[in-house]
Amino acid sequence: MKSKKLVGLALAGLMALSLTACGNSGSPSATATTKAEGQATEAGKTEAADPKGKVAKEDLKVGFIYIGDENESYTAAHYNGALDMKKALGLSDDQIIVKWNVPEDESAKDAAMDLADQGCNIIFANSFGYESYIIEAAKEYPEVQFCHATGYQAKLSGLSNMHNYFTNVYESRYVSGVVAGLKLNQMIQDGKVKEDAVKIGYVGAYPYAEVISGYTSFFLGVRSVCPQATMEVKYTNSWGSFDLEKEAADALISNGCVLISQHADTTGAPVACEAAGVPDVGYNISMLATAPKTALTSASINWAPYVTYAVQSVIDGKAIDTDWCQGYKDGAVSITELNKDAIAPGTEEKVKETEDAIKAGTLHVFDTSTFTVGGKKLETYKKDGSDVEYVSNGYFHESEFGSAPAFDILIDGITTIDK
Repeated sequence: MKSKKLVGLALAGLMALSLTACGNSGSPSATATTKAEGQATEAGKTEAADPKGKVAKEDLKVGFIYIGDENESYTAAHYNGALDMKKALGLSDDQIIVKWNVPEDESAKDAAMDLADQGCNIIFANSFGYESYIIEAAKEYPEVQFCHATGYQAKLSGLSNMHNYFTNVYESRYVSGVVAGLKLNQMIQDGKVKEDAVKIGYVGAYPYAEVISGYTSFFLGVRSVCPQATMEVKYTNSWGSFDLEKEAADALISNGCVLISQHADTTGAPVACEAAGVPDVGYNISMLATAPKTALTSASINWAPYVTYAVQSVIDGKAIDTDWCQGYKDGAVSITELNKDAIAPGTEEKVKETEDAIKAGTLHVFDTSTFTVGGKKLETYKKDGSDVEYVSNGYFHESEFGSAPAFDILIDGITTIDK
């Protein structure tokens, strides 16, 4: 692998003459993100990378770079996907190498290069801030496939061994919102909440499109069955901080929010909700063990379909899509088990109805007839620097022009604090 690295360095030097900079790992500027989306779309459907030849399964090694560990729900979901892949493909323990708790800095590149030096044929990285470092590693190891979750720069990098992937998690967030909305209706009927004071709270990590898309889809799910609901979002400016998430949830509850959800990676919010007796909807994993009385369900991602597909592609010598995104109908998203001791009557039936409609394509989460922006229906949306029209046929086409979420609009009924 070392000798291949030298070849990769030479190639990287030549490529540097023709490629533009790919950005950095910090908070993405709206312009940079939308230019990436626009160029990817204008180039047509995302193309798969050229295959590099088959790899015997017994010779295969797969590397993973994780922002957290098994105790943090986002990484736990990714690791579960890796384990499912390992079982499905019949790989042994020594064929899987994991780097835990890797920061979003040069450590990510070091981790990627070390995995490549250990003989990994394909490497997965699960945090947004890793992307520029993974691209640097991909330049130096052109014979290794690099797959980065939640990013957007693979197409622009020009590298045949660089890939982005995500899921239509907005679909499962919408369904979890339906669960929450039905609970709100029950609380109104039971006299626990006044009909004109149905305010819910949301603990968000950062004011990025990924988070905005997520909390908006959850809110639209809520409003599909409880139209009078409003929502307040409080940011922690951290992907995973138990203390900050618990503090944010406590603040939202103190401010009158009667139900809480989250796009943050720990159990901080569910712990706060259980203590306060406030219903909550989690993320990534079931929160029933943490909040047995108040957890309703969680919006979750199943990473196994992508990881299995990508690793099998390496074994078969087949191309891996540069940009990959799937949803309910492909088994990539779902909600976790429903807490039958906490959900409202009729929830199971309504969930099935909603999931079936999403799978059939008859329900579009970002249907523009279901929300307004500044009091007006959203008729068109193009991001700065892009000619891509996201609104057509009556809905916003989320994650159809690239795997990374694009919906970054503040709709009526939602307020945000602590950006």
